[in-house]
Amino acid sequence: MNKEHIKTERANSNSQQNYKIKERAWTNRIVKTIILTIVTLGVLGIISGLAYFKYALGPVDSHNQKEIQVTVPINSSNKGIAKVLEKHGLIRNADVFIVYLKSKSIGNLKAGHYQLKQSMNVDQVIAQLQKGGIPISAESDNKIVVKEGMQVEDIAKEVEAKTDISAKEFLKLVNDDKFIATLQSKYPDLLAGVSQAQGLKYKLEGYLAPATYDYMEGNTGPELITEMVSKANIEYQKLEADIPATGYSYHQLLTLASIVEKEGITPEDRGLIAGVFLNRLNAGMPLQSDITVLYALGKHKEMVTYKDLEIDSPYNLYKNSGLAPGPFNSPSVESINAVIHPTPSNYYYFVADLKTQKVYFSATQEEHEALVAKYVNQENQSDSTTVSDQSASSESQSAE
Repeated sequence: MNKEHIKTERANSNSQQNYKIKERAWTNRIVKTIILTIVTLGVLGIISGLAYFKYALGPVDSHNQKEIQVTVPINSSNKGIAKVLEKHGLIRNADVFIVYLKSKSIGNLKAGHYQLKQSMNVDQVIAQLQKGGIPISAESDNKIVVKEGMQVEDIAKEVEAKTDISAKEFLKLVNDDKFIATLQSKYPDLLAGVSQAQGLKYKLEGYLAPATYDYMEGNTGPELITEMVSKANIEYQKLEADIPATGYSYHQLLTLASIVEKEGITPEDRGLIAGVFLNRLNAGMPLQSDITVLYALGKHKEMVTYKDLEIDSPYNLYKNSGLAPGPFNSPSVESINAVIHPTPSNYYYFVADLKTQKVYFSATQEEHEALVAKYVNQENQSDSTTVSDQSASSESQSAE
């Protein structure tokens, strides 16, 4: 082997070693860059996660002071409580809430009825849940059933029959200005129309929500009525967003819904009946519903007479156009929804078949009179004093 060949081999060997050194250096740089990138992303992820965690623990809306009613059921787990709070928009993230509870070893949250605000942060919400809300009765001494369409006077009788609270005391409370003022401070949006209305027979008529209420010995009238109004407020909050588009206040919608409650039975009928009433209001026509006359009379009757129509009362919507001062009963959520979302039509009248309760609708007075003659008058030929004997006045007896 000559010297030139040896030099060449050494040069090639050195070149290969230099290449491997450079390759190893680049590999190390790439590895370091990847590791640095991963570490950086990890750190950024941790920082972002911590930032979101802190954000999730803050108030949902620091400017919103409106109270939201929440019920934490008995035997609720932290996970169940977190879902309830998230559902009502009181915390941003249920998972973060649960992790926070675990990190703080918090487990003594209490069941009950609460008034919470979106302006509260997680610590403030937790403090309320640890303090406890209005207790939930595990077992009641009796149950008070408020059915859809019941009037305050009927509810008072039910209360008297099931509790130590007399009907007289109950009726006094639903018109007690001082007590109602305390309710308005708790539920200002729900009861806004009560303070504005004039000539109300019972100020809380319509605001005692249909439901079954537990009564424990020693419960007071104010406590019971507050629970009924509280239930009404829960239902109101579900409907609140849709109210402005109607052009009516909630008090007005509740008033109209209380008539629809008694005039219709099926959801389909109630939607159409609500539409009829709204058509009449828009046209400046009186509603002429028997429900309104009977409320003014303070009686339960099957038929309304011409003499009954003459009663002087703002609740008599034969003599007065527009709406009454307030509701006629406690309507169902279904009826309230029917008024908020009525079925559009060109109908201005309706009449129910007295035998089948099927409701027939018409657009003109002539069509309506023919239906009344067929489904109402023939059933009442023996009593010439009832309004339904004459089709010209037959908007009464469930006929519009």
